[in-house]
Amino acid sequence: MMLPLAKSANLLASCALVGLAAAAEVQPAPQQEGSPREWLEKMNSALAQRNYDGTFLHLSEGRVETMRIVHRVVGGEVTERLMSLDGSGREFVRNSTELTCYLPDKNTILVEPRQSSGPFFGTLPQFNPGVAQVYELNTLPGIRILGRAAHGISVSPKDQFRFGYRLWLDQQTGMPLKTQLCDSSGRLIEQIQFAHLEMPDSIPDSALKPSMPLAGMQIIRQAAHDDSVKKGAGFRAIELPPGFHLMVAGARMLSGLGDPVMHLVYSDGLATVSVFVEPGLAETHSPQQQELARVGSGFAFSTIVQGHQVTAVGEVPAQTVEFIANSVRLDDTATH
Repeated sequence: MMLPLAKSANLLASCALVGLAAAAEVQPAPQQEGSPREWLEKMNSALAQRNYDGTFLHLSEGRVETMRIVHRVVGGEVTERLMSLDGSGREFVRNSTELTCYLPDKNTILVEPRQSSGPFFGTLPQFNPGVAQVYELNTLPGIRILGRAAHGISVSPKDQFRFGYRLWLDQQTGMPLKTQLCDSSGRLIEQIQFAHLEMPDSIPDSALKPSMPLAGMQIIRQAAHDDSVKKGAGFRAIELPPGFHLMVAGARMLSGLGDPVMHLVYSDGLATVSVFVEPGLAETHSPQQQELARVGSGFAFSTIVQGHQVTAVGEVPAQTVEFIANSVRLDDTATH
């Protein structure tokens, strides 16, 4: 049984859950020139700036889920919709300010401020100077997917604290047609591949509205980060895996909890770990109480630190969330 905050983190992670997927004929295809770094930049530009509407298969832990992604850009404003076609029936709609999670299996609509500017597919490699220190970028043989020539790239971790990627990008547009998440030894964890993809000039409003009946569903609104946390003492990870550093420190309201929860985000430039610190936990809890659970393709780990429940969750190996959560301590000097 997971600790209460780990359950909350699991629900939050479900709203950030996203991927790319599905069956395609694999045949050799000629590679185009360009470094892996240039291709990653081309991919992220395509994901951010193009209109696209596609269906993909998401393979994880032996299960396959069919999903649809719609991404529209109008005047620089992005609206996205992700929906499960044969699984949970969940849908996610994101605009420039909010992410709305429609969860029919929980009869709940969860609305929270948009926190990520990345693609709705979830974590995909981007290049910055720090990434090269902990990942190695290489070219893979090209293949054909959906009748399109696809350029191959690998992003391999240099240690055991993060996952790696294998990607095949459309040679004409840079769109990721197939992605694989792998552990440090190259073992496949998750695969996402398009079965159908269109990149139209325009997308109608109707394609971005939820399809399910909303009457009777409970609406839960998550508050934005409370920057007042920066004015006082806070918790911080006093030691981190190589390459990770603090990106965000603030407070959030989680459903079922009356007090704000401190939220810390650590990143190596690619992988991201969120840490939630619940204040005022009763001292009767055992300091040894710990719990590890799968959350999508990653892990959540909960422990007790100085009378507070600490949960780290991310699309990283189990030892990474354990490392970060166990290093969290109250830091009276922390102001940002």
